[in-house]
Amino acid sequence: MRLRDDLAVIAEWIPNRSKILDLGCGDGMLLQWLREEKNCRGYGVEISSEKFNQCIEKSLNVIQADIESGLSIFDKNRFDVVILSQALQATLKTEMVLKRISDLGKIVIVSIPNFGHWSTIISLLRGHMPVNERLPFEWFDTPNLHFATIKDFELLLENLGFKIVEAAYLNEYQKSKSKKVNFFVTLRCTTAIYKFGIN
Repeated sequence: MRLRDDLAVIAEWIPNRSKILDLGCGDGMLLQWLREEKNCRGYGVEISSEKFNQCIEKSLNVIQADIESGLSIFDKNRFDVVILSQALQATLKTEMVLKRISDLGKIVIVSIPNFGHWSTIISLLRGHMPVNERLPFEWFDTPNLHFATIKDFELLLENLGFKIVEAAYLNEYQKSKSKKVNFFVTLRCTTAIYKFGIN
């Protein structure tokens, strides 16, 4: 089973036999991979009925809920790792979500699209919001509520008192096997992944 590029990095960072909470888990591919390859257990949370049903078909523990209002069910639980992949930009109360998920897990891993990528800048210079493989929606029907660069997000983590333990910057357009970006990351990174905790 081949994981999406950012999910593959996240999977590398998760220890064997971890108790996982995957928020915005989509079709459950990461949870399934972690169960089969790393003997992890846990829950997924997904709002889409179609993706929720795909998780059920994989026999995953999944709850259909909005991640902003549906996390209270986990108040008495503590997870080794909480994952929020490619969903933070669609949350209304982003700061609250970050604080809330940090209370639920020893480690938090978040991946975000980088709106500072050069292709986004070119689109804006041409007078249009970007529409591409990573951001396939038109401005009027996008689920994305917040548009941030990696520097914006790193500043937010710092202001909230989180310490970045590890970061990976990917460029999914690269033809090479490794999608990791090590220089000019602000302009070249399409997706950033962070592992962080409380300072």
